[in-house]
Amino acid sequence: MEQFDLERYLKELEYLVNIDSGSKSLEGVAQIGEYFSEKFKAAGWNIKKYDIATEIAPCIEITNRDTDRFDILLLGHMDTVFPAGTVKERPFTIKDGKAYGPGVIDMKSGLLSAYYALDGLKDQELSICLLLNSEEEMGSRRVRPWLEKAAGKSRYVFVLEAARENGDLVLTRKGLGRYTFEFHGVAAHAGVAPQNGISAILELGHWIVALHGLTDFSSGLTLNVGTVVGGTTANVVADYAKAELDFRVADMSQVHIIEQKIDSLLAHAKTSGVKIGVSGGMTRPPLNPTEETQKICRLAETIGKEVDMRVHWAKTGGGSDGNFSAALGVPTIDGLGPVGGNAHGIHEYMLIESVEPRIHLLRRMIKEAVKVK
Repeated sequence: MEQFDLERYLKELEYLVNIDSGSKSLEGVAQIGEYFSEKFKAAGWNIKKYDIATEIAPCIEITNRDTDRFDILLLGHMDTVFPAGTVKERPFTIKDGKAYGPGVIDMKSGLLSAYYALDGLKDQELSICLLLNSEEEMGSRRVRPWLEKAAGKSRYVFVLEAARENGDLVLTRKGLGRYTFEFHGVAAHAGVAPQNGISAILELGHWIVALHGLTDFSSGLTLNVGTVVGGTTANVVADYAKAELDFRVADMSQVHIIEQKIDSLLAHAKTSGVKIGVSGGMTRPPLNPTEETQKICRLAETIGKEVDMRVHWAKTGGGSDGNFSAALGVPTIDGLGPVGGNAHGIHEYMLIESVEPRIHLLRRMIKEAVKVK
C-alpha cells in the first residue's frame, strides 16, 4: 500500500456518499458497484458481475486470482437504508473530526477502506475474494445462496461493517427473523349489532401480549411487534388486522420457542371464528464464535498491541452477512470497518482519525490470518 493519503480518501468517500444508493435505488447501487469494479480492475484484479434478481442491482465479485477456494473472503454491501433524495437533503459534510452523510459508516467507508487495505496485495500468495452485496439492508434474501457458496469455499471471513462507537470489533451477533400475521374477522356495527362481529383486532391483541411475553433479556431472546394496522372506524368491529414481528435470538434453540408459541396461538385462537394467516420466519442465523474464530481474535489483539490500538469485542443484536458465514462454521470477524455510529439515522457519522489505523489492522489481518495455527 502506498503512503496513505487521508485527503484523497475523504474526497473519494464524499463521491460515494453523495450517491443515493438505497436498496431500491438500483441505479445508484449499480453506480457504487461500477466505481469499485473500475478501481480494482485498474489494479489488475478480476471482476465478475452477478445479476441475481431483477428487483436488485447487480452484485460484484472481486478476486486476485482464478481459484475455486479463498484464504480470505471479505463481505461488504453497497446499499443503504436511505430513500432517493436523501443526499440532496444532507450531503457529505465534515465537522469536528467526523464525516457525516447517508451511508458514510454503513458502509461506504468500509468498502473504501477495504480497497486501500487490499491495495498492492493482488500478487500475494493468498487467494482473496471481496463480495459486494446489493441488498444487505433488505435482509440479503435473494443474495444469501451466493454469499454462502463463497463462504463455504473460504478459510476466513472478514466483514466490513463498522467498528462500534467505542472502537470494539464485533464477535457476536444475534440471529433474527420476521413474521407477518394477518387476521380476518367479520365486520359489524359496534353499537347496533356488535354480537354479529368477529374482531380481527381483538385476536391480534392477544397475539401481541403472548409474543411479547416470550422476551427474556437475560437469555438474549427479544420479540417486538413493530407495526400494526387494521379496522376502518371506531364504530365498526374490525374485520381485518395485520401485524409485523421482529425477533432476535442468541442461539437457534430459541427459534423453536417462538415457533411453538405461534403454533399454539394458531391452534387456540381466543376469538372464535377468526381466520389467521402466518408468513415469514428466520432470516439470519446467529453469529457466534468458534474455537477457530477465537484464534483469529487473538491475532487481532496482538496486532492491536503492536500498533497501539485497543482491540476489544462487542456483542450486538443487529445482523450482518457475517451471520451466514458463521452459521456455516467459517471463522468470521465482523466490525473491521472504520469507527462510527448512529447508522441508519440522520446523524450517522464516521470518526476520521480511525480510518488509517483500521485500514492497517485490516491489511495485517488479511496477510497474517493464514499463519495462525
